[in-house]
Amino acid sequence: MSLKGRVGLFGGTFNPLHNAHIRVALVAKERLELSKVLFIPNGIPPHKGPLDGITGEDRFRMVRDAIAEHDALDVSRIEIDRDGPSYTIDTIRALKDDYPEGVCFIVGADRLLDITTWREPEALLRSVPFVIAPREGVSGTQFQRAPFDTACVIPLEMEEVDLSSSWLRERVARGEGISDWVPPVVAQYISENGLYRSRARSGVRST
Repeated sequence: MSLKGRVGLFGGTFNPLHNAHIRVALVAKERLELSKVLFIPNGIPPHKGPLDGITGEDRFRMVRDAIAEHDALDVSRIEIDRDGPSYTIDTIRALKDDYPEGVCFIVGADRLLDITTWREPEALLRSVPFVIAPREGVSGTQFQRAPFDTACVIPLEMEEVDLSSSWLRERVARGEGISDWVPPVVAQYISENGLYRSRARSGVRST
């Protein structure tokens, strides 16, 4: 199946955005000939609930600033401006009307394995092609059986993604640097706004 000209919807918490996120987006854009990749920071992720001390605006700004130098990348406020929990199926239904050229959904292979816990998983799998970024320990054969056997799942040919936002948050909480793994503007935003620091280290967050 050709995805040429489609818009890649890249949803996630992006808490924080890191270099691997951008790498996935750029590889997907180039190798699948997408017209662009649209980052969609979650509002209130239904699986995680409100994020401790980190606002949707924080995560939106980190993504916006980090991708500003890439013409092929964009960011949407559709979920962070939505009241209540964010559900992928609602976002895809809304954006399919905005992009008549077609869309696909970019997601880590490990996250897609949990699709049965998402809202309307069967409808979601039928709605768009899924482009999966490889993750360590997740085999492509896992997507050849139900419920994925009725879906269009396209593996993204690239090195495995072995970087996680949770690991970066832990480093910041311990007072360790993360500049090797995030864009400079993200590292600067985190530092200037006191994000992810343990309460003992951070004190009162600056405004």
